Parts: sequence; C-alpha cells; structure tokens
Amino acid sequence: MIDVPGLVGVLAARGQTVAAAESLTGGLLTATLVTVPGVSKVLRGGLVVYATDLKHSLAGVDAALLAQRGPVDPDVALALARGARERCAADWGLATTGVAGPGPQDGVPAGTVYVALAGPDGQSQVSELHVEGERQHVRDSAVAAALGLLRAAVIDP
Repeated sequence: MIDVPGLVGVLAARGQTVAAAESLTGGLLTATLVTVPGVSKVLRGGLVVYATDLKHSLAGVDAALLAQRGPVDPDVALALARGARERCAADWGLATTGVAGPGPQDGVPAGTVYVALAGPDGQSQVSELHVEGERQHVRDSAVAAALGLLRAAVIDP
C-alpha cells in the first residue's frame, strides 16, 4: 500500500508537482491524490483520456503510434505520461492505460495494464501488469502501480 499523504508531503517539501493522464482509471488516480489535504501544492491537474482520439488531441500521443499499436501499449503509456507532464507543466507525469475488463478489448486480455512515469531530466519508466479480478480491482491496481513508480522515483531513487 502506498502512503499517499507521505508521498504528497515529500513532493511538497521538494517543491515538485505531478499531473496524470488516465485512460482505464478514468480519474481514479487523480481522485486518490486529492484525498490528501494540501495536495493543491503538488497536483497540477489530470487528463481523463478514455477515448483513443483524446489521447492524441489532449495528451499529445502520436496519432500514428495509436493507429499502429492501439491504446494499450507501453509506448502509448509513456507518451501519455510525457503528455500529462508537458501539458500540465508538472515536474512529474503519470499515466495509466489498459483493459479493465471483464472481457478483452481489441484482442488485449482483460487485466493487461501499463502505467508510466515521466520526470525531470528525461527520467521515464513503464511497468506492465497482468491483474486478475474484477474491474475495480484492475483499476485500483493500476493506481497503486502508478503511485508506486512515483514513490520509487522521488523517495527511493
């Protein structure tokens, strides 16, 4: 379990900010952050880009990449994180994309998730998850994994 208040506190102490571009989590990642009092010092914003075309128009993901690989892809996740960081003028960008289920989407099995982090000085990381269980469990797992990437980058570099 991620200590979200502690993570927000570290970011605030460093004067750093975060933004998110979310697909399968539909705003849950940003909503998790805003449960912390004082998060306004840290959270710049969030983009809910559930529809594939919005990943391009709002988050800046290359349309050709989306056309070639689809929205559930590690490079798309990284592009979403970079887009959140750039478009919201944040130090850190987080992203979630995947298939929450219950069934597959475009041949991608339910529970396939990519989370990504983009940070200062070109720092980046993508994690692939294969989560079994109900839709909400898949979404919760994606949020925890994305926050885990941020925690690892700012607390345990």
